[in-house]
Formats: sequence, C-alpha cells, structure tokens
Amino acid sequence: MDLTHAHLLLNHVPTIGFGIALFLYLWALVSGSFDLKRAALLLFTGVAILTIPTYWTGNAAAETICKGIDPGSSDFSPSPKCPDPTVSRSLILTHEGAALIAFGLIQITGVFAWLGLWQIRRYKQTAGWTTIAVLALSLVSMALVARAANIGGEIRHAEIREVPELTTPEGHFARNIGLIVTNAPFGWPSLETLHFIGLSLLIGGVLLIDLRMLGVMKNVSFSTLHRLLPWTILGFCINAITGMLFFAAAPGQYAKNIAFEWKIVLVVLAGVNALYFTMFDETWNLQPGDEAPFTAKFAAVSAIVLWIGVLYFGSMLPFLGNAF
Repeated sequence: MDLTHAHLLLNHVPTIGFGIALFLYLWALVSGSFDLKRAALLLFTGVAILTIPTYWTGNAAAETICKGIDPGSSDFSPSPKCPDPTVSRSLILTHEGAALIAFGLIQITGVFAWLGLWQIRRYKQTAGWTTIAVLALSLVSMALVARAANIGGEIRHAEIREVPELTTPEGHFARNIGLIVTNAPFGWPSLETLHFIGLSLLIGGVLLIDLRMLGVMKNVSFSTLHRLLPWTILGFCINAITGMLFFAAAPGQYAKNIAFEWKIVLVVLAGVNALYFTMFDETWNLQPGDEAPFTAKFAAVSAIVLWIGVLYFGSMLPFLGNAF
C-alpha cells in the first residue's frame, strides 16, 4: 500500500467521521446527555488528528491520477493537462484548495473540542462559550469538508460535472497560498517563528507533565500541571496548521520525503497519546508526593519518545529526505 491507497482510505474520515461527530453533538445538546457530548468531543478531536495525514497523502493521489502535477515543480498553473482527458488538473488544484481551507477549520474545531474535554475532566462540565464555539465551528467545518469531498469526487467522474473545467470560488487556493509563503519577504520566516512558538508550547507542557509522571517535581500536584494541557493543545494546532502551509508552499520537499512520512506518523501517535492524558489519565486527583501508576508512567515515556522522534525527523528532513 502506497500513499495513494492511504489517501483513499483516509479521505472518508474528515467527511463521514466529522458528520457522525456533529450528529452526536447535536443529539447531545438536544437530549442533554453528558456522555454523548463527551463522546462527540472525543470524535471531533480524533478526526482533527487524522485529518493531518489525510491532507498530506492527497498530494500522492494527485500525482498518481494526473502525471502533469509534479510536486517538485514550482509551476502551479493548471497546465499542462492530465494525460487522461477525463481528469481535470484544474479540478485537482481546486480540490486541494478547498481541502486546505477545510483542514484549517477542522483543526481549530478540534482544539475547541479538546478544550471541552479538558474542561469536563477538570470542572465536570464544559463552559458555555466552549459549547457554542464547538457548535459553530463544527457546522462551518462540516460544510467546508463536504464541499471539498464533493469536488474531489468529481475529479474522476466527468459525467457528473456541470462544466468540463470546474473552478469553485476558492480557485487554486492552496497553490496561491503556497506562492505567498514562498515569495513574500516574511512569509516563510513568519511561519517558522509561529511553528517554533507552537513547538515550545507543546514540548514544554508535555515534558513538564511527563516528568512529573516519572517522579520529578513530586511536590507539585498533578492537577496543577494539567492546567498546562490547553497550552499544549494550542501548540499542537499551531504546528499542524503552519506545517501544512509549509507543505502547500513546497510539496516537492515533503511529498516523497521518508523523514516527513515518519514525522507525520509520530505526530498522529503523539496526538492520540495526548488524548489519553486528557481523557483517561488516572493522576488528575493525586496529591503532591503521590506516585503515578504504571499506566501513567508508560504513557509518559511513550509521549517523550514520540515527541523526540517528531523533533528528530523534523530536523532530519534535509538529510534523510530531499527537503531544502
């Protein structure tokens, strides 16, 4: 199985998965079910994490069905046409732009859903503004991802297109954004700065929490350190969005880069690990001086290993792959 097959499997997650999460969330709000609301927030967050590899693998799928798209080329124009006359290259680029917009909104929705899970764990309920924010963002995200999916479905099905070359109001948004990032004087450096700020929030919070799990700073209560989780969640979102903007700007540096592939896999696993600390960690009620259970220590070690792996493969992009 290559990345094209992975995209065919994953591209149902942001649409069907997000649709199920939205249905459960609306049902929870109408019925007042606390457990259903918690499940919906968890599903929103999980879909947001899996949307990262879904967007990344789309480049491989595009190259497979339309050899005219070279991820290493700086030519982002919709010509030359694909070898298969039934496949529209312009539609592929339009789908890519719509997917990037949907990706950003889904990540932001995932952050607020993750925050809601944290509030439930800490305060036994979500704040009213969090509930409203998740509802509004999820409705917009669902509309955007459905639009992106519909455009993607028309790529291989010329018989259902209204016109031979369909370009939505988004146009070739991802490629245009990519040109801004690469050509603007402060485009790439500004994103790098935001990326490292997000990384500092993320790694700093994760390390403090994990080290406490392993017996360091035993005079600090676990509940105090769990206040850092929203900041780590924010850092995760910043890195996900800026990382995909880097990808949109220079897909050829990442699309076939083995270091980037491993980085994305480890990011997804690290995101799932962070969900464990938000949802199932047993240390929230432990007091200063208490010892964390074995499961919490195992999760802490796993988190440290995963994030070290993310940092390593991110640093090795120019050396193990073909980036920069």
